[in-house]
Amino acid sequence: MAEIELSTGTIDYEDTGGPGPVLVLLHGLLMDASLWTGPVAELAADHRCVVPTLPLGAHSHPMHPDADLSLPGLARLVAELLARLDLHDVTLVGNDTGGALVQLVVRDGAARVGRIALVSCEAFDNIPPGLTGRTLALAGALPPALFGLVMQQMRLRPMRRAPIAFGWLTARGDAATARWMQPLLRRGESCGGIRRDTVRVLRSLRPARELLLDAPAYLSSFTGPALVVWAAEDRVMPPEHGRRLAELLPRGRLVEVADTRTLIPLDQPAELAKILRNFATDPRG
Repeated sequence: MAEIELSTGTIDYEDTGGPGPVLVLLHGLLMDASLWTGPVAELAADHRCVVPTLPLGAHSHPMHPDADLSLPGLARLVAELLARLDLHDVTLVGNDTGGALVQLVVRDGAARVGRIALVSCEAFDNIPPGLTGRTLALAGALPPALFGLVMQQMRLRPMRRAPIAFGWLTARGDAATARWMQPLLRRGESCGGIRRDTVRVLRSLRPARELLLDAPAYLSSFTGPALVVWAAEDRVMPPEHGRRLAELLPRGRLVEVADTRTLIPLDQPAELAKILRNFATDPRG
């Protein structure tokens, strides 16, 4: 992993390098770049994959105390990363909250983005998303120290697999979810900063609903190729939202994936890599 200092603080990112088409892959709440390990292993041979760990709760470096960690602020952070790495004609991909960030990058103009892919993500009024998101938002109302104590329950596999946690998000990814929780569960000054960051993000979810409800006003103006990939029986991100997003985007199309929950990069990494490869290299979009 490399590090880069941005206006909000230091973030880690993976960059596979190479001359191929550039994919920038965004994760969701309480996740890090390893969400995309499986698809990147398939794609790196002929694509340059850039995968940041955003300050969404599983990050390693506390952000500056005055950092804007609202979802619009995080979308601007993504745009800043693209500019600092001098990336152009990017295929910007987001799963879970990462997909909401892709939508907000489009809202801000998406100057360096050529294509977008939304993978089972927050949309319209579904933020905080489902039972999982609503539970997290309630926990985020607590002071950071108390939030950290509540999250200690996530050391236990039965808690991580509960519907209020990661149970409805992934069928096969418990090892990844256990790893993602570690920055919140450790002791030390830096971990206190990470809990502070996470609470600030969680408190920004409900205000972001109006921005996602306004998606018809800005997604319809994105004229680049657009792909919507959705878990066919998603219990957190309603499948009808995937269909609506694909209809809103002028060059949008929908692909549904079976035998997966919301976190398709964990549950069906090879299938998702195949879908993204076809999309990123198809001259028709």
